[in-house]
Amino acid sequence: MKISELRSMYLKFFKERGHSVIASASLIPEDDPSVLFTSAGMHPLVPYLLGQPHPEGKRVTNVQKCIRTTDIDEVGDTTHLTFFEMLGNWSFGDYWKKEAITWSYEFITSKKLLGLNPSKLSVTVFAGDEDSPRDSEAADAWKSVGIPEERIFFLTKEDNWWIAGNSGPCGPCTEMFIEVDEIPKCGPNCRPGCHCGHYVEIWNDVFMQYRKLDDGSYEPLAMKSIDTGMGVERTAAMLQGVPSVFDTEAFAPLIEKIKELSPLEEFSEVEETQIRIIADHVRSAVMIMADDRQIGPSNVEQGYIVRRLLRKAIHSSDRLNIAKGFMIDLTDIVVDMFKDLYKEVERNKEFIIKNLKAEEEKFRKTLTKALRRFDKILEETGTITGEDAFLLFTSFGLPLEMTRDLAEERGIVIDMKEFTKQFEEHREKSRTATQGKFKGGLADHSEAIVKLHTATHLLQAALRKVLGDEVTQNGSNITDDRLRFDFTFSRKLTSDEIEEVENLVNDIIAQDLAVEQSFMQYDDAIAKGALAFFKENYGEEVSVYHVGDFSMELCGGPHVETTGSLGKFKIANQKKIGAGILRIRAILEVS
Repeated sequence: MKISELRSMYLKFFKERGHSVIASASLIPEDDPSVLFTSAGMHPLVPYLLGQPHPEGKRVTNVQKCIRTTDIDEVGDTTHLTFFEMLGNWSFGDYWKKEAITWSYEFITSKKLLGLNPSKLSVTVFAGDEDSPRDSEAADAWKSVGIPEERIFFLTKEDNWWIAGNSGPCGPCTEMFIEVDEIPKCGPNCRPGCHCGHYVEIWNDVFMQYRKLDDGSYEPLAMKSIDTGMGVERTAAMLQGVPSVFDTEAFAPLIEKIKELSPLEEFSEVEETQIRIIADHVRSAVMIMADDRQIGPSNVEQGYIVRRLLRKAIHSSDRLNIAKGFMIDLTDIVVDMFKDLYKEVERNKEFIIKNLKAEEEKFRKTLTKALRRFDKILEETGTITGEDAFLLFTSFGLPLEMTRDLAEERGIVIDMKEFTKQFEEHREKSRTATQGKFKGGLADHSEAIVKLHTATHLLQAALRKVLGDEVTQNGSNITDDRLRFDFTFSRKLTSDEIEEVENLVNDIIAQDLAVEQSFMQYDDAIAKGALAFFKENYGEEVSVYHVGDFSMELCGGPHVETTGSLGKFKIANQKKIGAGILRIRAILEVS
């Protein structure tokens, strides 16, 4: 079964069962500073899992673009990817475990659908702990469709509990595994989830019935919901009977081109891994840069991940003796693969290619400096320590793999324990800083977040009234102490313009106007003047928030009931962050 068939079959199956088909959300989370990327299909839907009404109803399904940076170092094996697509279906306070499990079983085993052998299907369910009881309800549902007791495994929270971040909606889950006969069991205790390869996960149904609070405690959600996920590439590999995701049509053209570009005639196992890394990393970087927010390589946030992916791909290409400029050829393939599914990929192709060329040029210059420092360290000390490798990595951008290869060529073995120690200390500092920076998020409906979310709408409307329709949103980011709004504009605002924007917003706050929500067709909302700058993210039926005649915008919420509760609006600073892109940070002061 081809990937295109799998996508269509899944969406048709759930559409026939009352689900509205919705578009994939952006890879760059909107209004959510808690994560860098959309990492699961449920992530953009968190407000609806917490009770916000969805404009398309209580049942939705889609194919979601995802990025998981936690898997970058695993890429090169048979299953791990940085960018992937996730099939999902959701119930917002509608059907529950019995229906979700029955449909999952039907889709996996029906000969009209995936047609996988039921006798090869095993499942895991939550074993229970002090936070939530043993999930006997899910186990009974599996028994009712024919899964024997010996194929139902009760596992701990580490395996069978799902949450998108450190807090927010969560709950026990049930995972489905297919046995792969070609890979023997690792021992008498082999079971689903043991990572030996005999059992391969195909689907996960999450039962969203709790909310984890910032203090680590759990409270029941007022509305129980279903969140499911099935990885497109992994499922396709299984259905096609190939040994890895890199043997499917998602990667075969890329791998064929990489081998064609390399002068090598035969490829060792290590070199095959490098080929997979190049294919994944270029594909992932292209899909991130294809977003309409136009994230290019940089040293911060999403841009840092793009840079990391591209530089590792360049390093891997050097090991295969591939000539400079190879990423442009691969980009053509990626764009051709996705242009009909995600229109932004072709629309932003020029931006992607421009950044690929610039980043390769920049990295090769950086590489020259890094190699000089490597030689200098070696000349002065006669060795390369783990601490040296860390310095070369953080200060000069020299990938660890390259440092290790250069050292081994000179008969030097780097102390990886020392490098790991330095790296973990660095990561812990970064994690601590990030936790402070990325507070809030879609799961955070605190009073401060909700107020700043509403203020962002007022800011955008005011900017357009003062500066004109040239202003279009390029992204926003809200924490519990400030809002950040990126928009297209050719220059910085004057002090008079800043004052005028502030006065307009504060005048609307003083009028204590109602913030009202309505549902309507997308075309009708646009015709009435509602703002919407990322069209591909919306379905036919949309949620519209409006504040009198001042602001009207497509949004899922949440918002305050009236503007009078916001406090005093003040622009804290502004700066240019790219060609024609301005960033404003603003706060709400207690009035």
